[in-house]
Amino acid sequence: MIALSRKHLFTFLLALTLASLPSCFHQETTTGAQPPAAQTPTTIAQAGEKPKFAIPIDCTLGQDCFILSYFDRDPGPEYLDFGCGRQTYDGHNGTDFGIPDEQAMARGVAVKASAAGTVLRVRDGIPDRRIQALEEAAQLKGIECGNGAVIDHGNGWQTQYCHMRSGSVAVKPGMKVEKGTVLGMVGMSGLASFPHVHLTLRYQGQPLDPFVGVSAAAGCQVERHPLWERNLEYAGTGLIKAGFSSQPPADINSLWNGSFSQPPISTDSPVLIFWTHPFGVLKGDVEHFRLLAPDGTTIAESKRAIESPNRINRSNYVGKKNTKERPLTPGVWRGEYQLLRGDQVLIDIKREVELK
Repeated sequence: MIALSRKHLFTFLLALTLASLPSCFHQETTTGAQPPAAQTPTTIAQAGEKPKFAIPIDCTLGQDCFILSYFDRDPGPEYLDFGCGRQTYDGHNGTDFGIPDEQAMARGVAVKASAAGTVLRVRDGIPDRRIQALEEAAQLKGIECGNGAVIDHGNGWQTQYCHMRSGSVAVKPGMKVEKGTVLGMVGMSGLASFPHVHLTLRYQGQPLDPFVGVSAAAGCQVERHPLWERNLEYAGTGLIKAGFSSQPPADINSLWNGSFSQPPISTDSPVLIFWTHPFGVLKGDVEHFRLLAPDGTTIAESKRAIESPNRINRSNYVGKKNTKERPLTPGVWRGEYQLLRGDQVLIDIKREVELK
């Protein structure tokens, strides 16, 4: 079989387009969604208590959502996450919970209150747009957070939720909310380069890393007192999604906008592509691709080290051309992908597609 010998590499560094988020909203322009009836919260923090916080998104971490950027624990111009990894950027003051693509965003993924409290400020009406250049970012000064809300939890504790979908904000200032109350939907408003909700946790006005807790020194080698209500494992590297397509992805945008989610593929397609969209890969990591025909024959294989520096997310692929002499045969084709770091296997997945 004739396999595609060339693989395209697409990278996008979030630090080029993202900046620290503001701590407040300057206006309220609610559109679209109707707010739920006010509720009386039952678990606002009492004096001396450290409240526990739920994740601010209705999903299953590692399956249909991912932490794509952690709190920056380096006080200088460099950046470092709490796991001593690089899955953050300079000055990032929160945690980014991302979803696979804009199609998932359009279907609707709820942003939820992480704890009970009182809504202080909201904003809505900022368009959803994936920022890709510094010039675009400059136009968003003062509204970097996009659509969102700030909630007061009592005794100096606050949470801020950013980048909600335009028209989805479902709460008003002064409303009492419970943990889990829907605040809006995940979006890409403001300074966002992928669909996600950014959560900033503050105590007495200062942003805190919820994976570390209060009064922790800078850096990653510190005693941790996490503020999450349940244990959240560190995931500095992982897979956003993977699949098959009938043409190579044009760039990383085609993956984020979801155009490769369920493309039609058949034995008449010009090419069969098996692609992956991992995050947190580092220079020196090794990607191992295999594409197998229905009879189990390895049609295309590639194993090479990543030469580019650390990136937040990337895409790569392997594939086979459909020719008259060596056509795509009907049946179940399988793609296999491993990401290796030294002797560790960080990602090990298999995907299948049936061609008719």
